Amino acid sequence: MTTTSIEIDKAAALSLYRTMQVIRQCEERLAKSHQQGLVHGACHTYVGEEAIATGVFAHLRLEDVVFSTHRGHGHALAKGLHPQELIAELYGREEGCSGGRGGSMHLFKPEIGMMGTSGIVGPCILHATGGGYTFKIQKKDNVSVACFGDGAVNNGAFHEGLNMASIWNLPCIFVCENNQFATEVPFEYSSGIPDVGRRAANYGIPGFEVDGNDVLEIHRIAGEAVERARNGEGPTLIECKTYRTRAHAEGMGDFTYRTREDVDQWKQRCPIERLAARLTEEGLATEEELEAITSEIRELIDQSHRHAEASPYPSGDTATAHVYDETAESVAVDIDPGDRIQTFVGGTHEALDAAMAENPNIWVMGEGIGERGGNFMTTAGLYEKYGPDRLCDSPICERGFVGLSCGAAMTGTRPVIDFMFIDFINDAFGEMINQIAKMQYMSSGRIKMPVLLRGCGGIGHSAATHHSGIYHSIYAHIPGLRVVVPSTPYDAKGLFNHALNSTDPVLFLEHRELMAIKGPVPEQPYEIPFGKARVHREGTDITVVAVALMVHHALEAAEMLAGEGISVEVVDPRTVSPLDTETICQSVAKTGRLLVVDEAFQPCSIASEIAATIADDGFDDLDAPIKRLSGAFTPTPYAPTLEEAVVPNVDSVVASIRDLLAE
Repeated sequence: MTTTSIEIDKAAALSLYRTMQVIRQCEERLAKSHQQGLVHGACHTYVGEEAIATGVFAHLRLEDVVFSTHRGHGHALAKGLHPQELIAELYGREEGCSGGRGGSMHLFKPEIGMMGTSGIVGPCILHATGGGYTFKIQKKDNVSVACFGDGAVNNGAFHEGLNMASIWNLPCIFVCENNQFATEVPFEYSSGIPDVGRRAANYGIPGFEVDGNDVLEIHRIAGEAVERARNGEGPTLIECKTYRTRAHAEGMGDFTYRTREDVDQWKQRCPIERLAARLTEEGLATEEELEAITSEIRELIDQSHRHAEASPYPSGDTATAHVYDETAESVAVDIDPGDRIQTFVGGTHEALDAAMAENPNIWVMGEGIGERGGNFMTTAGLYEKYGPDRLCDSPICERGFVGLSCGAAMTGTRPVIDFMFIDFINDAFGEMINQIAKMQYMSSGRIKMPVLLRGCGGIGHSAATHHSGIYHSIYAHIPGLRVVVPSTPYDAKGLFNHALNSTDPVLFLEHRELMAIKGPVPEQPYEIPFGKARVHREGTDITVVAVALMVHHALEAAEMLAGEGISVEVVDPRTVSPLDTETICQSVAKTGRLLVVDEAFQPCSIASEIAATIADDGFDDLDAPIKRLSGAFTPTPYAPTLEEAVVPNVDSVVASIRDLLAE
């Protein structure tokens, strides 16, 4: 038996060589196709970096997961994606791995554990921590891998992701492909220290700095990291120092920030040629064997290109498919509230407790939601029942744990993120609208997103501008999110139950001034479907549509006006995305007048959307102009007198109704 210095056998070594050839030849084909106009948008190739994904992913099983960045072709191919599916995706064809929805930067193949690539720098790090958290909850020995460039290590996601992976000992491998440039910005300029691997010490985890063009060394280091992760020994950071020898993206200028000489020098360090030389020197392969693999791959790529070019484009009729889960089953509507009294928070607490008892994949994360029970007692007593993994106190890193919830939902658990105040979760706005809201769509419906994001909002208690936001109008504008704003304990429990069974991401907003109110709530489980408004009070003279706390102001105003012979119908949308405009139209057809009351400021608001919809669909039923009563267009002030001046109250609702009836 031949003794070599290479620590893997011939079959494994040739497999590494084959994978690198697949990546290189596929990328060269795509670069040519871009020049020919077959690739319609960006094309970020992995040429020069093939050793990294090849060496790391050789240790992964099918059920291990990978989250990647915009330069993800090589990652997808190394994880097992057929070149035909990659090429077809960049050609915008129906048979592409994302159905033509993603192109170069958005590659999805969850069936093989390729959980997606992102055109935004950094989220893949957070998603991988979420994958690791899923495996921790499910007690599996799977591994979650994030691959990212050097530009991501100066992004907050890097710090937040590695810190969470460390404190919760998650089975994550963080692979930094340091190709020296973040687009065109040199790493030596953008980083205060010259290396990435040493940063691992700041998080108490192993860190390595590896020659990114040496596939055998990467394979060795990654193998040890994967073994540690599977054995419950936590995450590892691996920096692979490499270089992309093509432009940042095909068609971009390349020599304003680096020189041809630098590129040529790195081409001499080609990882494929280095491995070929090692294999022949060590007697593990002959030149003929390597050439046979090269020729085999050449034919594979050629066939893949021809098939992709001949495949059809997706039909325009499917352009709006998969924004939400189209397979979700409808549920029974409201049941009789009965006479059992419960608080608003008590209703959601009952729903959460029952769901956690039934479904071990549900877990809660947030600041102070563990032993403390949450700022508003939303999780009181649940820590003792379900333990610290399922009631997990988080660091103050909203972007981090919201991004983590995305990766966790993608990989099979159901996160409930308790963000306390909506103002705080705005720090994670990008994670919500660029990642969570788009995952089902970009994956052509193959990845579900059962994330429940819950917390309070609304003006009251002199909380001032960073604890008083409501922002439901902003999030209702985003396709892919469900936005819920209940006004009663009964609705809170029923809508929360529905959210806990939804396969769409849900933003559940609880008005701060409502969380202690009491009302009838059945003890048994029940669900209220999204998009079904509630008529709280029937009337004939005017329709008032009100949101959250404003429902109570409208009902009080209606009761006051009833003594004057004025009959007010009060409609509560309950959810603002989806919005039940049909019920509102039916009410306006009866009353002929519409007032919309919402404490959120008016420009681009839900009140504006409701008004515009009724103007379109119910104009002929109107006997007077539509009126809106909204909060002042200002940040929320502190002093009680100022706070009172910027939000609608019962008196202003009464005055607005009278004004509209006088039209």
